[in-house]
Amino acid sequence: MEIIEIIGAFTTLIGSIFILLGSVGMVRMPDFYNRIQTGTKASTLGTMLSLLGIGLIHLDWGGKIVVLILFVLMTNPVSSHVIARAAHFTKISLTGKTVVDKLTKKKFKLKKDN
Repeated sequence: MEIIEIIGAFTTLIGSIFILLGSVGMVRMPDFYNRIQTGTKASTLGTMLSLLGIGLIHLDWGGKIVVLILFVLMTNPVSSHVIARAAHFTKISLTGKTVVDKLTKKKFKLKKDN
């Protein structure tokens, strides 16, 4: 195995770990909006790293991999933003720990835990 293939395999492993941590974060987050943010950030970075690792293993696929990475970089955050706005406009509730809702310019008071 060449050194570039080892680097590619390691990069793909790191990407897979980010995707796994994103799925764990989606289970642990308190409301829909936090889950979307967790899933988007982790899946974007995880997918990009996994694709980069595959591109390092198969160097002849380089152009296609770059196009895929750019596509994921542009579409994943935009689509999750649209889903979050649609959820907000359909009145999906926020968690009780929310301090500011910037779409409605509404401020909330934190409930103190006693």
